[in-house]
Amino acid sequence: MMSIENLADAKYLSLTTFRKDGTPVATPVWLVRKGDRLYVMTEAGSGKVKRIRANSVVELAPCDMRGSIKGDSVAGVAVIQDAAGTEATIKMISMRYGLMFKLMGLLDKFPGRAPGARVGVEIAIGSSAAA
Repeated sequence: MMSIENLADAKYLSLTTFRKDGTPVATPVWLVRKGDRLYVMTEAGSGKVKRIRANSVVELAPCDMRGSIKGDSVAGVAVIQDAAGTEATIKMISMRYGLMFKLMGLLDKFPGRAPGARVGVEIAIGSSAAA
């Protein structure tokens, strides 16, 4: 069984959300752990956010930057964070990923790239998901 420690040690997680018809959609994301929760960020208008709002059940698995799965998956429950939670998540991710995070911010400034506002996502897994 994949533990929160195993997931938190991964550099990337495959975050699988589900469409209304049940079709899974997996996306590699950066993550941080705080206590018994994992946190990721994404663009506010992304499909992930829409799918999480419609169905909070997600699956997580360690993966590489291209999304190739590197371990077992585990079910979780995701919640879109408010502004304060999002700010804290972005700060934690910035600290963990350092230069890579800064480079992502520079890419947002390129012509033709229209970055959206970001939101944080809090994820409970395993027994903490039922709490």
